[in-house]
Amino acid sequence: MNARVLLFIACACPATVMAQGCEVVSRSQSQAVPEIETRSCYEYKGMPSQAIGWSCSNESKGTLSTDKKPVERCAEGYVATCQARLTQEALANPHSTSKDPSSGSANIPDNAQVTWYYYDAQKLQQAQKDCETTGGQWKNR
Repeated sequence: MNARVLLFIACACPATVMAQGCEVVSRSQSQAVPEIETRSCYEYKGMPSQAIGWSCSNESKGTLSTDKKPVERCAEGYVATCQARLTQEALANPHSTSKDPSSGSANIPDNAQVTWYYYDAQKLQQAQKDCETTGGQWKNR
């Protein structure tokens, strides 16, 4: 194919939306494990938009069943947020953040942040404790 045909195909296809957020729905797989959150969403700031794609896969391990879905942005209507410095580990586990705001990473820009939006949290106090324990800043709406 020549370049003109490729350009025509690219222009004729509907635009795809690059995900900027990841919506997460968690359910306990055991009555012995309490649900801390049931619906949340996270966004990266200071990172390329495609960076969220890998962390927003549907892999689910452990005692919580988690469904993840890329979204253009996290929805309004949240009850609280947790904002923290983004680390390399957080790219694989978005709940992982850094307690040390001055620590750097070779692959993560210094200003990169992860923001969690909590919509339906059965145990919001536990989510707040987890946020603050890992170096995040909690805000109730």
